[in-house]
Amino acid sequence: MKLKVKRLHPQAKLPFQATPGASGLDLYACLPDGDVVLGQDPVRVPAGVALEIPEGYDVQVRPRSGLSLRGVGVAFGTIDSDYRGEILVTMWVFGSRAEHRVQHGDRIAQLVVTPLVRLPVVEVEELSASERGAGGHGSTGT
Repeated sequence: MKLKVKRLHPQAKLPFQATPGASGLDLYACLPDGDVVLGQDPVRVPAGVALEIPEGYDVQVRPRSGLSLRGVGVAFGTIDSDYRGEILVTMWVFGSRAEHRVQHGDRIAQLVVTPLVRLPVVEVEELSASERGAGGHGSTGT
């Protein structure tokens, strides 16, 4: 199996695994015509690449922890195996940060490839009991 990547712009950088132990591939901004300034409203930042994902696999767009620490948000997303368009990353700033400038070639997100499990959906009258039950946010401690 291979993750096929098509460069849509000559200056686009291919996703890259920075270290052998990295679970994700770095994804780069493709902005040859100029920077994008992020504010609190979401902006789609182009990566300049498209993917061909093998059937039975899932590719997730995930935030980079270094950007999150600096108040730059990235929307978690899923790229379906039948999508062939450009990868766009939804980004914004949060907290006390007013803006963030994204430049061509900046690492903006990571791609994580995982096997996809397909399960049949079955309607039932009752679910089995568990120790947690219906406890939601904060129910397992702080």
